[in-house]
Amino acid sequence: MPITMLRKGESSLITRVGGKPETRQFLENLGFVVGSPVTVVSDIGGNLIVRIKDARVAVSLEMAQKIYV
Repeated sequence: MPITMLRKGESSLITRVGGKPETRQFLENLGFVVGSPVTVVSDIGGNLIVRIKDARVAVSLEMAQKIYV
């Protein structure tokens, strides 16, 4: 399921990162790699702030729908 289905405070492991090759590379550079734990910190209008690898990252709804947990 996409990370957008997680509620605030929920954690899960990344199982897949989809999208075009350049989109996948961009997300991987931010730390979104398969097997990494991710926690939803905030959800504002579908856009997410997530904690990944001890950093907070803002992700648009479009990008978040490509990250599967």
